Amino acid sequence: MQPRVLIVDDSKTTRRVLSGLIGSRWAVCGEAENGRSGVKKFRELKPDLVLLDLAMPDIDGIEAARQMHAIDPSVPLILFTLLDPWGLESAAHEAGIGHIVSKSEGVQLMKTIEEVVSGMQTSVCPSDSRKR
Repeated sequence: MQPRVLIVDDSKTTRRVLSGLIGSRWAVCGEAENGRSGVKKFRELKPDLVLLDLAMPDIDGIEAARQMHAIDPSVPLILFTLLDPWGLESAAHEAGIGHIVSKSEGVQLMKTIEEVVSGMQTSVCPSDSRKR
């Protein structure tokens, strides 16, 4: 079974591009246009992985991650941002974000997702079902 990915980004174009890239290898279970909507869809869709933009209206990616992590800390969160990712490390990790990737490094994003998905597949038994 393919891991289900939720994409949270305020840019419709970015969501479309990411959905095309990610959807060619993994299942995109949903998209959200802001952090608040992302948290709502996280609850409803129960994704296996979340890709979050940082700068969004309503609530930003860090706060959305914090809320998602409180709901289910086992779901990997990847922050995908135009801003300098190194200045965000501390706040991102405190919010439950495991990886930060610059939007200028699309190839790195795919590699990061691959690493996270590989780790998910090796750490979960086929008979194991996550309860949320």
